Amino acid sequence: MNEIILSSASQPVVCACDFLAAYEPFCHIDRVLEFNDLLYVVEGVMYVSEEGTDYEINEGELLFLKHHKRHYGVKDTPRGTKWYYAHFYLDEPDESVPAFVPDAEPLVLNQPLASYEILPKKMSGLKDSHIERRFSELVDYCHNGDELKRMRINGMFYSFLADIALAKYMDKNDYSLSRRIRSWLEKHYAEPFSAEKLEKEFFLSYKRMAAVFKQEYNVTMQQYHNAHRMKAAANLLRSTLLPVGDIASRLGFEDRLYFSRCFHAFSGVSPKEYRFSAKSDY
Repeated sequence: MNEIILSSASQPVVCACDFLAAYEPFCHIDRVLEFNDLLYVVEGVMYVSEEGTDYEINEGELLFLKHHKRHYGVKDTPRGTKWYYAHFYLDEPDESVPAFVPDAEPLVLNQPLASYEILPKKMSGLKDSHIERRFSELVDYCHNGDELKRMRINGMFYSFLADIALAKYMDKNDYSLSRRIRSWLEKHYAEPFSAEKLEKEFFLSYKRMAAVFKQEYNVTMQQYHNAHRMKAAANLLRSTLLPVGDIASRLGFEDRLYFSRCFHAFSGVSPKEYRFSAKSDY
């Protein structure tokens, strides 16, 4: 498959990013490049082979070609074909870097954050997508008058590659039902849990939503909501001087003592004890 691996521990280095159009039919040149090549067809169709594997890249499709591999054409790309391309260097990740795993937990002090994801060899169905728009914006940026672009472009391109690498975690509707429920719970963490509000929001029975959510995350919706609420409380205890009562009110608790009991059940310590222990991180 000649896979290209994207690691959060290192940035790509862009050496070219542009838009081209075929004004006459052509056959892809036979060559071995020292850099990786990303092709995205805006209009028409392109034909290219890599190490004996033939690829047809249609409108709205992208293809990654790996460095140090032989690339060539066996069929003419027709006149009128238009495409974006980017040439870039990318270091292989160290063997100690783990594979990426989706995780919504807050980032914690001194926790290693590096991980890797394999870029898809080919992607389809990207016409008018945010990936197409971002590629267009990158090409435009490479040609604008920003004299700081050589410092900024690699970070922008990494973010673009990350969108491509992580697209597989999203379905065609952007989020599955369970993910949309999770997003809603996170957005409404500063208010009491309400099954009635969930039913009105999603036009589904609470029983059905509860089953789908539990199957996906192995916790109930109420447990997830409470955990997110308590994590927000922990963050406020660590990062502000707000009195415990004010934090309770900000998170939708009318009773400070009930809030303290909930926090103790979640963390094993009282809010006051948690705030004191957080000083050890200073």
